[in-house]
Amino acid sequence: MEDTTETRVPAAFSAMLAGLQAGMVGALWMLAWLGVSAAWQNRGFWNSENLFATVFYGGDAVRSDFGAKTLPGLALYLLLYSLLGGIFALALRSRPRSGRLTLAGILFSLGWFYISFHVLWKSAMPLVYLLYADRPTVVGHLIFGACIGRFPAHYPGRTSKAAVPDALESAPPGDAVQPESSPSAGPDPLSGPPVAP
Repeated sequence: MEDTTETRVPAAFSAMLAGLQAGMVGALWMLAWLGVSAAWQNRGFWNSENLFATVFYGGDAVRSDFGAKTLPGLALYLLLYSLLGGIFALALRSRPRSGRLTLAGILFSLGWFYISFHVLWKSAMPLVYLLYADRPTVVGHLIFGACIGRFPAHYPGRTSKAAVPDALESAPPGDAVQPESSPSAGPDPLSGPPVAP
């Protein structure tokens, strides 16, 4: 008989959802990096989010600490970069899972960085363009790209289940099966009463 297994291209919706999840994870890691590097440079952990909040509040949002105006900047980061992850996954859903996909994610995110931070934000968010830290932002986009390049790990139904012995899985809830100990192991040192030294 002929083997009828074939590799199917994931549906567009599944790829988009996986990309959204990978984009969200990547955005969170990127923001964590940007926050740590900003705090290391004495600019405040929430500096990047506050810069993105200038879209809504202008110069009033430029601050180094967390405030009510930080939340819209954080939401804009997460929304924008999650959508970028979804677009990337939708475009490359037929590619095999490999290191090439991660490399493509890194190249995509670096391309987005140079287009957005050097072209788009000049007119859309001028304070972001003027005040962002270049090198930590590049490293943050490298982290983001590595995360979105692993979007196939977020496909539905691909959750890894912890290895559970078959005896424990098939036993009724009241009848727990205890694993047998090896005879050479000796007595369990924690099974007896505590002894004072």
